[in-house]
Amino acid sequence: MLKAGGDRATAAVGLLRQETYDRSVLKEKIDLLWRTLALPGVRSCRVLLKPNLISAKRRDGLPCTHGEFIAAMAEYLLDHGAQVAVGDSPAFGRARGVMKAVGIADCLAGLPVEMVNFEAGVDHELANGVRVRVARVALECDLLVNLPKCKAHCQTLVSLAVKNYFGTVLGWRKPWLHMRHGERPEEFCAILVDLLALFPTTVSLLDGIIALHRDGPINGEPVHLGVMAASSNPVALDTAMLQVLGVTTQQSPLWRECHRRNLPGADPAGIVYPLLDPVAARVSGFTVPSRMRPVSFHPRRLAVGAIKRFYASIFSR
Repeated sequence: MLKAGGDRATAAVGLLRQETYDRSVLKEKIDLLWRTLALPGVRSCRVLLKPNLISAKRRDGLPCTHGEFIAAMAEYLLDHGAQVAVGDSPAFGRARGVMKAVGIADCLAGLPVEMVNFEAGVDHELANGVRVRVARVALECDLLVNLPKCKAHCQTLVSLAVKNYFGTVLGWRKPWLHMRHGERPEEFCAILVDLLALFPTTVSLLDGIIALHRDGPINGEPVHLGVMAASSNPVALDTAMLQVLGVTTQQSPLWRECHRRNLPGADPAGIVYPLLDPVAARVSGFTVPSRMRPVSFHPRRLAVGAIKRFYASIFSR
């Protein structure tokens, strides 16, 4: 079974220009990407869409994958006979609450799509010895469609496809890992890369139409990029997007970890581009954080969040 890291034969990245969140046009672009990259057939498959639903703190929804982007992907999969669910484990709150607060639930209204909170988990020990609990639904679906938002990130410089898998880690463990390893970017990025080996067949489709830049993962400003990217190899997608954004690969601690391991997709020369190449897709105006710093979570906020999750899990059964 193809893992999230892909193999050398799958280091192909589809890059396209897309200026708006018009759903009908998005579906056409998704179809073009799916066919061009020969992505998996989905008829009768259980497909989980994993957007970035980090928080409802900003009601403009900018730090999250756009609702119309998610809905277009869901409609495309439904049209091709898939069973579709959408879920995440936000840093703050629960997935359904975030989707409702930032308008994603409205975009999905009327579609036979299940909105799920990541609750049941499976414990794994990663290659570096760190233990994580990962959402069972993300591990047991037939196809995991990763829908990252293109944004700057104060701890990893940018947040693209590989970083978005971290949202499958459940509950308090995610902020704890941010705090425990955040002062040492190499350790934290090693955890993110180790996660890739856990997942079933995956596809990543990145929302780079309106990005968040200057800061992140929640604070920051909007910048219109007008870009979509897709690949079955998230490492290759990230490598390509760094070039599109005008960010030197060596600036990214996550790319450096992938390159250190010689992962397929980390070498820019080993990626093929059946549509636009990074030079043709290059954008201007995207600014990374002026300084790197760990994502911080106040201990009291962590404790309150853990209590809320416990009671939510009891009363949602």
